[in-house]
Amino acid sequence: MSHLFSPLTLRGITMKNRAWVSPMCQYSAHDGVATQWHDVHIGSFATGGAGLIIMEATGVVPEGRISTQCLGLWNEVQKERLIPIVDFAHSMGTKIGIQLAHAGRKGSCLPPWSERPMATIDEGGWECVAPSAISFGGKYPTPRALTISEIDELIISFGNAAKRAVSAGFDLVEIHAAHGYLIHQFLSPISNTRTDIYGGNFENRTRFLKEISKSVRAQIPDSMPLFVRISASDWLDDGWTIEESISISKVLKELGVDLIDVSSGGTSSGAPVPVGPGYQVPFSDRIRNEAKIPTAAVGLITEAAQAEEIIASGKADAVMMAREMLRNPRWPLAAAKLLGAEVTWPVQLLRGQN
Repeated sequence: MSHLFSPLTLRGITMKNRAWVSPMCQYSAHDGVATQWHDVHIGSFATGGAGLIIMEATGVVPEGRISTQCLGLWNEVQKERLIPIVDFAHSMGTKIGIQLAHAGRKGSCLPPWSERPMATIDEGGWECVAPSAISFGGKYPTPRALTISEIDELIISFGNAAKRAVSAGFDLVEIHAAHGYLIHQFLSPISNTRTDIYGGNFENRTRFLKEISKSVRAQIPDSMPLFVRISASDWLDDGWTIEESISISKVLKELGVDLIDVSSGGTSSGAPVPVGPGYQVPFSDRIRNEAKIPTAAVGLITEAAQAEEIIASGKADAVMMAREMLRNPRWPLAAAKLLGAEVTWPVQLLRGQN
């Protein structure tokens, strides 16, 4: 029996397999509201046999979006538009989650195919905020440091967005604490030079993530899994480390987090990231086996045999795929055939099974 195509149960939810779709920004929303593009984008994965789809980074407040055309979940209109997307995924036997996010100092962008990188106020842009007034560099402006009261409000906003996700029918929620966005900005000493209760030592730099995790957990049913995506390392000597990632994963487990989605990098554009097939899997391996919490591995996982080995060897409980799923949204169906696993094809696609 294929390990990749064995089911995985977390709390009250069972994913039919462990080949999952990673959240991927589409820059195609209007005022944070999903469009027909999202119907087709998510629908293609739902018909492709994935065990779980996680929708893209979704702003919990307007200023939390990466771009002016990213998804949001700060109002009821946005929530209502997501319901048919969730319903379709469920009709295909696929579980679906949503990633709740705040971009911090990496927000207020235009879509990446635009002629200019940053949105002006007239184009719907905004003043970016961060733990400290330190620019990411390059095209990005210097952000304004958040006040304690603003931090408190954002913690509540994450909880409110999670409550809407439950109402929309999502199976799980993922907190985006990776890739140099706001929560990661608090975690890393590269971007966090605060001297109050949210800066300095490990306890203080992790406080924002811990409080958000508690806020979200309080707003979702006990039967609903909670994931956290982290960057396991900044790949810099003075940045966030794998040892700190293991430590925070132990804490998050105690707070009711069920799985760590293990990525890396993003807080510094100059980090020497050794990109290659499965390059982040060792981080997943260490967190899973040292923090004793389920993990998902992500990063240049492209081949069926490669994904199978990651699960079979105990380096992760699931694999997340992004670019490979963009190239072939029905990758799980093809991988199952290669691994000799039995999977159910949508009846409309049966002519392509053999």
